[in-house]
Formats: sequence, C-alpha cells, structure tokens
Amino acid sequence: MADILVSTTEKIPGQEYQVIGEVFGLTTQSKNVIRNIGASLKNVVGGEIKDYTKMLDEARNVAVDRLKQNAANMGADAVVMMRFDSGSIGTDMQSVAAYGTAVKYQ
Repeated sequence: MADILVSTTEKIPGQEYQVIGEVFGLTTQSKNVIRNIGASLKNVVGGEIKDYTKMLDEARNVAVDRLKQNAANMGADAVVMMRFDSGSIGTDMQSVAAYGTAVKYQ
C-alpha cells in the first residue's frame, strides 16, 4: 500500500496508464469532552483551536490511507486527481472523504 502514488494532478510525468475506476477513503471523527471544553474556552478568547486542527489533520491522513488501501485492492499503481471533501454531522462529528481515480501503469 505504501507504494501507491497519490497525485492531485491528472497526469503523472513519464507514466502511461489505464484508468481502473473511482476510488475513495472515508472517515468520521467525533470530538471528545476535553476537546469540547477547550473549544468552548477558545471561543471566548479567540484563536486557533489546536485540538480540532489536529483532529482534522488525523482524519485527512486516515482518509488518504484508506484511499490507498482501496486502490491497492483494485490492483492500482497510483491515484490521480485526488481531492478532499469534508463536512459536519451534527455538532460533534466531522466527516472527511479523499477521492480520486485509480490507475494502473502500462
């Protein structure tokens, strides 16, 4: 799985490839009580809520790992045109999706 190249571009320089299909990785993270307390305090004084930033960074990494695993299961060598999408579910959950096109080198 570690050998799967993930690119945000459509073309990989020096590679010809065949499109296998759509590939994605999903995760949903919830905020814990400590993070909620810290966020509430930060709302009063302002500034970055570092625990939430860390949670979103972790969620993006999990989503990309799952994207790579999905691509590997399809027999892909790489994923092109990778993008992220995210959204809230209620007030205490965040969903992150990484998606792109799985390709096989020729």
